[in-house]
Amino acid sequence: MERAPGLSVRLKLTLSYAGIVMLAGALLLAAVWVFLLRYVPEVIEAPGPDGPGAFGPMSVPDRGELLRAFAPKAAAVMAFLLLFGLLGGWLLAGSVLAPLTRITNAARLAATGSLSHRIQLEGSADEFRELADAFDAMLARLEAHDAEQQRFAANASHELRTPLAITQTLLEVARNDVHRDTGELVDRLQFVNTRAIDLTEALLLLSRANQRSFTREPVDLSLLAEEATESLLPLAEKRGLTLETSGDVAPTVGSHALLLQMTTNLVHNAIVHNLRDQGSVRVATSVYPKAVVLTVENTGEKLTPHLVSTLVEPFRRGTERVRADHAGVGLGLAIVKSIAEAHDGTLSLAPHPDGGLRVTVQLPVAPSHVGG
Repeated sequence: MERAPGLSVRLKLTLSYAGIVMLAGALLLAAVWVFLLRYVPEVIEAPGPDGPGAFGPMSVPDRGELLRAFAPKAAAVMAFLLLFGLLGGWLLAGSVLAPLTRITNAARLAATGSLSHRIQLEGSADEFRELADAFDAMLARLEAHDAEQQRFAANASHELRTPLAITQTLLEVARNDVHRDTGELVDRLQFVNTRAIDLTEALLLLSRANQRSFTREPVDLSLLAEEATESLLPLAEKRGLTLETSGDVAPTVGSHALLLQMTTNLVHNAIVHNLRDQGSVRVATSVYPKAVVLTVENTGEKLTPHLVSTLVEPFRRGTERVRADHAGVGLGLAIVKSIAEAHDGTLSLAPHPDGGLRVTVQLPVAPSHVGG
């Protein structure tokens, strides 16, 4: 935005410092002048010529003489104070504003897209150092977010390009082989197209959660857990798994659709990434004075802590995910994390020693139930 030119902050501070010094000097000189006028008597007793013990009257200069003697000295003092205030104020303002200059330069670098630099202001804590530390923390978050967005864009481009490339290959094969069974081709094209649609919808859902563009309303996580498990029960039975739901009423505030999608994703992941036959999925809700908790646990293969820490990254697929049925698009836990954070909640994952995963989502309790 274009702004009219004006005085620099350093010059303004310099003039302010000089003005304060001048004002203090003027008040001091005025006090001296008032003292001379009011409290110095016209006649004072002074030692006389007859000895130390003899006193006699002695007149003092009148006001006119005092003014003529006082004014030049006062003017000289004021001139000195002006020069001292300007020079000292300029140096002092420069010293005080030096950290602000570093912060400004860092902000300009950040505006050009450079997020790797840091101010790292030295010294003890004060307002400028708190501002510099906050700015460094902001740059660190922006750098991490930018790197995450770049990875996400690259992964999304790759994931979206894959079904398009498969579709193009199938069409080229069909064009070159006119005797090929069109029914099989249509089935494969429909499958690839469905995957592309699912991926696009997942990307849109993830964007919506990140932008927090939703209406908040009272939601009971326990009812969402029952709804999600009921809709996914046929899939669990098909894979030979037991699906259990338990827990207390868990009231929170948020988007019913997004929280249902979050719960469905968790239950779906727990079913898909599980043992074949004799596996189990347990879904539970609980309520605390300031939070409600949704927990989804499943059996499965043993997972390392390092692998678990990467599962929430977009397009991160666990073991056998690509080859399994109902594989998803690699955004399930990323969407869960975004929805939880959009509702001021947290997502945590922990592997079971015997195999499987424990996923916990913690959300703020509804205000009417705080402390209940």
